[in-house]
Amino acid sequence: MSDRRGDDAEFGDRGTGYSVPDVDEYDQSHKFLAQLQISQIANTTAAREEDIQGIPWERLRITREKYRQTRLEQYRNYENIPHSGEVSAKDCKVTEKSGSYYEFRRNSRSVKSTILHFQLRNLVWATSKHDVYLMSHYSVIHWSSLTCSKSEVLNVEGHLEPSEKHPGSLLEGFTQTQVSTLAVKDKLLAAGGFEGELICKHLDRDGVSFCSQTTDDDNAIINAIEIYTSSSGAVHFTASSNDCGVRDFDMEKFQLSNHIRLPWPVNMHQIVIKCFCLLFAAYFSEDGKLLVIVGDKPEGLMVDSQTGEMVMPLCGHLDFSFASAWHPDGVTFATGNQDKTCRVWDVRNLSESVAVLKGNLGAIRSIRYTSDGQYMAMAEPADFVHVYDVKNGYEEEQEIDFFGEISGISFSPDTESLFIGVWDRKYGSLLEYGRCGN
Repeated sequence: MSDRRGDDAEFGDRGTGYSVPDVDEYDQSHKFLAQLQISQIANTTAAREEDIQGIPWERLRITREKYRQTRLEQYRNYENIPHSGEVSAKDCKVTEKSGSYYEFRRNSRSVKSTILHFQLRNLVWATSKHDVYLMSHYSVIHWSSLTCSKSEVLNVEGHLEPSEKHPGSLLEGFTQTQVSTLAVKDKLLAAGGFEGELICKHLDRDGVSFCSQTTDDDNAIINAIEIYTSSSGAVHFTASSNDCGVRDFDMEKFQLSNHIRLPWPVNMHQIVIKCFCLLFAAYFSEDGKLLVIVGDKPEGLMVDSQTGEMVMPLCGHLDFSFASAWHPDGVTFATGNQDKTCRVWDVRNLSESVAVLKGNLGAIRSIRYTSDGQYMAMAEPADFVHVYDVKNGYEEEQEIDFFGEISGISFSPDTESLFIGVWDRKYGSLLEYGRCGN
């Protein structure tokens, strides 16, 4: 991946030129309830037609439709391999955009979700249908959609040092850490930095539990972190970085348990622990683990997470990849690429993709499955999140359309909520959607 810091030039044409009053909280239900209390007249049609981001199109010199068309024509997708997005279009599946799986609940503009690197977009994590964690400048923020309140969980702007003693932990800590990636699960938080920093915190404890410098390599940025439970029941986290490695740590003592070295920088990895079909019987026991690795090469890899031995290459993408996710069944998974596609794979036949799904504007930089396996969401760099009906073979999708760079997406563990972080100078916010019928 690029080692450049994200700046305005890297984010395409985001400027809107709008000049409207800022609103801390734009909540359709609250806003229209207030109007109803004043006028005593319910107007549900107006509520449905109101712009979810509170953009007053009626006062602007351009319609939403016209601005959308301009964005589609002018947005610059970043490519490491020229024209990869154009060439990949011929393989893509045509999907029906008639799905309606998650409905809009709230757009919270008091929560400013930010991005530091233009290629890394895993900075939003939901731990319940009401609780979500995200990066906002130098702070990790907890947002409660139940109380519409936010609190600072971790501040990395000044000096940060661990309050616990563990072997390998830097007791002197870090100063002004630039967080490139984040993972939050249950009561555990792990953050990675531009200089190879790892910071771990228990959310139910004061202070920071662990600080580590993973490498002295000049290009040591941490690109992705995953927290998972091993087959023995122990909680681990893995961190991939630009120094061509994937490191596995246990989260009880924060000790390095494995280090897999690759021939190219690793941008994203996903581990799955399952009992697999006979095809992989020669490679894995019942507690065997598969690791999907994508990075600065069009081909991805399926490897044995214990030995690092390659099981199978993943061929089909035309550019560098920055996203991957396993379906809960442990049989299918998806990868996202700068060629504007998401490819779905089946471990029983990795010679070709099950489906190739295409974005509108640019790279697929974040992918998430619901815990029940019913839906998959993929996020582009900006403006679009696509939610697919997995059980229906990815034939139908819901397209969520807004304006702004996307810092991350996350389903709640119970599948009832979908959170989308939006970064924009004026309209930066946290979008919240609820599962239809719940």
